[in-house]
Amino acid sequence: MAGLDPIHHDAGPASQGTPAYRTLPHNLEAEKALLGAIFTDNRAYERVSEFLRAEHFAVPEHGKIFEAAQKLMENGQIADPVTLAGFFEGNDELVAMGGPRYMAELAASAVTIINAGEYGKIIYDLHMKRELIALGTEMVNDAYDLGNQIPATAQIERSEQQLYDLATQGDHEGGFQDFRTAVLQAIHVAEAAHKRDGALAGVTTGLRDLDQMLGGLHNSDLLILAGRPSMGKTALVTNIAYNAAYSYHKSGGEEGAVVGFFSLEMSSEQLAARILSEQVEISSNKMRKGELANDEFTRLVVASQELHRIPLFIDDTPALTVSALRTRARRLKRQHNLGLIVVDYLQLISPPAGKSDGRVNEVSEITRGLKTLAKELNVPVIALSQLSRAVESRDPPRPQLSDLRESGSIEQDADVVMFIYRPEYYHERRRPDPDNLDKLAEWEEKLEKIKNIGDVIIGKQRHGPIGDVRLSFIGEFTRFADLDPHHPSYEGP
Repeated sequence: MAGLDPIHHDAGPASQGTPAYRTLPHNLEAEKALLGAIFTDNRAYERVSEFLRAEHFAVPEHGKIFEAAQKLMENGQIADPVTLAGFFEGNDELVAMGGPRYMAELAASAVTIINAGEYGKIIYDLHMKRELIALGTEMVNDAYDLGNQIPATAQIERSEQQLYDLATQGDHEGGFQDFRTAVLQAIHVAEAAHKRDGALAGVTTGLRDLDQMLGGLHNSDLLILAGRPSMGKTALVTNIAYNAAYSYHKSGGEEGAVVGFFSLEMSSEQLAARILSEQVEISSNKMRKGELANDEFTRLVVASQELHRIPLFIDDTPALTVSALRTRARRLKRQHNLGLIVVDYLQLISPPAGKSDGRVNEVSEITRGLKTLAKELNVPVIALSQLSRAVESRDPPRPQLSDLRESGSIEQDADVVMFIYRPEYYHERRRPDPDNLDKLAEWEEKLEKIKNIGDVIIGKQRHGPIGDVRLSFIGEFTRFADLDPHHPSYEGP
């Protein structure tokens, strides 16, 4: 190329007193052969159009030629040295490379258009390696220059995010999938459900009627569990997380899932105390106040020996961003085969730094990020959400989709939206005057019917029915459980 060397050099280790130089990865022959193949037959472009971009070429002018040819072909015109000549009149860099003569040289470089796809993959792979070198250099420089300004963990998270972005940009494994492949995948899912007891295709919640209504928690789904304060959102999702992890442990990985629990509100110790209270049936309030009898404390210690084997991982870092959450989830997937993500709760996730487009837009970005994470890792994601106070202005105050805060984006992105509603909570606050015996008797009779009852209202399910699932709720142990089918309030799934 007439002595032109467009690739920068990095100094390497000295050898016998003379500096050695390493050239950044590149393959000029592959670049010339691809451009030549395109000039020979424009159909060669179709083999690389999905993943190759102008910036992937090591020689900037090759990138400009590729981009100009791309514009012509996408407008239905032929791209060859003649039609491209007008794009580069007065271009000093191309003139330095040989001008029209160099364009003709490229056309002559074509060996066969059959290999165009392989040439494109070589060019793209070498571009990725150059980017990886640049990223590595930046990581080293940041560690030196920002060492006292930014914590190491923050730099690691940022570097992991950059590596992920690099790994996923221009992914050329996508595209159309023939219907036969899609049908076979659907059959595999149905077969897995058919072989399982309870006909579950997804991760079990450990709650019979909820599993029957949902078919389990399905991979790549975003599930929203919403409710007003004190309804038991965290209690229910903690029960589900524990049940899934316990099932995984007991079945040797055949059922259930390894669970990653992002607790942005409660500490890991508080969450663990809830699970202990539920499993040992000792009041969490007594545990917290130190009012345990000796035998109760012994039961607690014995239970903890079994519980610590459960594959449930808790991250209680406050104010995480979706980016940081995604980084940590990917790491857990890589290290422990993560199968279920729980986020408590959605409104406590921080927006990306430097962005302030209003809370509705921030929540939209967060829910999109969680849905993307579910698809990327192919695991279900359960996110808790607060409800607006509008629900309490109705009688009865049963929640509905419009009560979701920033409801548009949450409802749109979620595959399943569930609400938790405990009528007992509201009824207790409407206790009549003790002197009105008739009203009091009527109130007590109704309370008896709804005592320790919790409704999970499925307001949206993309791939299944909507309706109510009635559960038993024992507030003392923060536990939701299956309701006895013979209970007067049982309505079935």
